[in-house]
Amino acid sequence: MCGITGIFNFNNRPIVPEQLIRMNRTLVHRGPDEEGYYLNAGKPGSLEAGKRVQSAGGKEDGVWRFGNGKGNVGLGHRRLSIIDLATGQQPLCNENGSIWVVFNGEIYNFHELKAELEDKGHIFRTVSDTETIVHAYEEWGINAVQRFRGMFAIALWDENRQELVLLRDRVGKKPVYYYLNDQKLVFASEIKAILEIPGIEKDIDLLALSDYLSLAYIPSPKTIFKHIHKMPAAHYASIKNKNMRIAPYWDISFYPSYGLSDEQMIDDLLGILEEASKIRMISEVPLGAFLSGGVDSSAVVAMMAKDNQQSILTNSISFTETKYNEAPFARMVADLFGTCHNEHLVTPEAIPIVEKLSWHYDEPFADSSAVPTYYVSKTARKNVTVSLSGDGGDENFAGYSRYYFDQRENRIRNIIPRPFQGPFFGFIQSLYPRSNRFSSIFRGRAFINNVARNPVDAYFFTVSAIHESEKERILNNDVLHAAKDYSTLDLFKKYYHEAQAEDHLSRIQYLDIKTYLCDDILTKVDRASMAVSLEVRSPLLDHVLMEYVARIPQNRKLVHNNGKYIFKKALERHLPREILYRNKMGFALPVAEWLRKEIKEYGEKKVINGDATRNYLNKKYVQKIWDEHQSKAFDWSPKLWMMLMLNLWHDRFLA
Repeated sequence: MCGITGIFNFNNRPIVPEQLIRMNRTLVHRGPDEEGYYLNAGKPGSLEAGKRVQSAGGKEDGVWRFGNGKGNVGLGHRRLSIIDLATGQQPLCNENGSIWVVFNGEIYNFHELKAELEDKGHIFRTVSDTETIVHAYEEWGINAVQRFRGMFAIALWDENRQELVLLRDRVGKKPVYYYLNDQKLVFASEIKAILEIPGIEKDIDLLALSDYLSLAYIPSPKTIFKHIHKMPAAHYASIKNKNMRIAPYWDISFYPSYGLSDEQMIDDLLGILEEASKIRMISEVPLGAFLSGGVDSSAVVAMMAKDNQQSILTNSISFTETKYNEAPFARMVADLFGTCHNEHLVTPEAIPIVEKLSWHYDEPFADSSAVPTYYVSKTARKNVTVSLSGDGGDENFAGYSRYYFDQRENRIRNIIPRPFQGPFFGFIQSLYPRSNRFSSIFRGRAFINNVARNPVDAYFFTVSAIHESEKERILNNDVLHAAKDYSTLDLFKKYYHEAQAEDHLSRIQYLDIKTYLCDDILTKVDRASMAVSLEVRSPLLDHVLMEYVARIPQNRKLVHNNGKYIFKKALERHLPREILYRNKMGFALPVAEWLRKEIKEYGEKKVINGDATRNYLNKKYVQKIWDEHQSKAFDWSPKLWMMLMLNLWHDRFLA
């Protein structure tokens, strides 16, 4: 795993090497083993661009330089060595130095691609997957990306065409950010590297702030900075003559394939999952797995154990609070497969790590499970450089409980004629008490509210951390005015209606893959793992597996209130029922309790009196929900955690 950086100056203005070096060295955590640079020759097609020059100290100092630095393009790379430790240095070029690449990720089918390219006459100097990319692009152009099976963020410089190409993998496991004006394009794996360039504006995108308050993350292509953008997943960008064109190269279809029996689907799923896991075990460094004891991570460990002759290294975290602690289930799976298991106890004393994470995430990011993800990554890194994870199972197989509740709402919604829904449910809602001190049987407000909405509005309401109506109370007047005609709901409607699907469940799965999976789950894992220089691979996000699963009829994914139905049936061949059919616990912090006890003083200082609260929020309203949370009248922990992370980000990047 690595970090990539680059500068493309327009009008042939030469690169300032020191700027590229500063960018690259902010990403040392992503690639601690080596750094490399390419500075083009300034002559289209010049062979001099392929000349390789070591730094004065030679390879031993970990710095590699290529090109003569007279041109207007610079590429930088930080390397975490996984494959081809001896000769896989980047940047890397084709035979005549006309195409250069920097790459973050892994191409798992590179052996097959290399053999095909060698048959076509391409000459390889290394045994790395990186070199496969440059020759594939040379042979097939941008269509080469269709052949890659893996996770990747790729930058290619074509000296002959004077064109820069950026590529991001299909579901967004690896990040690419960019800044573009009429003078230059700057790109990097993380925003902080871009901010190293003098003159980069730090204006806040208030619409992105509105998105953050809705979702607890900022969806692509926005970032919190108005002039810096995320490359969308499954897209490529070509930059030439100051013009940037961004286009998709892949999408996923949920149109169902009928006619297969459960037994056939089970055989197919296990076969694809075993292959997806096996190809992700290619490594020249120690490899292990995250193990929570849930269905998805346990499935991955089961597949690894099937193909591995040695004991697998597994890692998990635990909590003292029983309702959050999955460690006993992780131990059960570890014992079943005889893994070498490590466990880390997360306690409130670890909370100052959020200040560190606010730097790694570069933007406000309020998924509290980033903290345990960091700790399980740190635990794993003590023994391995690569870890497999179970990310993607809930999105693929309809595993979230909200899918079941959404389905139930739809059934009730369809019973009552549309003209009568608003008045009827409005009256019913008025009968419910507001306080959440009451038993859950009395908390019908949200349910009734949702049923009265159309399906996509209702789903947005379900997943929103702060609802649109509440933003009028929580934001200050300046922000409200700037965002008055904007709603994050529009993004949800866009993906909902773009989905290649014939049923509602499939549409919201598609929506989640394009938003929550990419910009929350995968962002969380990438930054937390890269903070400790750990590569994480996700077999359940193999695009071949995802394409197959997407076309399984929805009534074989969600059966009554049982999500992941067909997946669990398949795994009955490998895992005990105590793991497959236990209640889902999630992977989160006990934030509500901690904000009232162990981190109360710390949280109050940051949330109530922080600069972000003063600049963007209504402090009186923030104080009100803080007080209500402390009195236990309401559990406002998701909102308060969101404000905490907003203020910590502001302290790091704007103070």
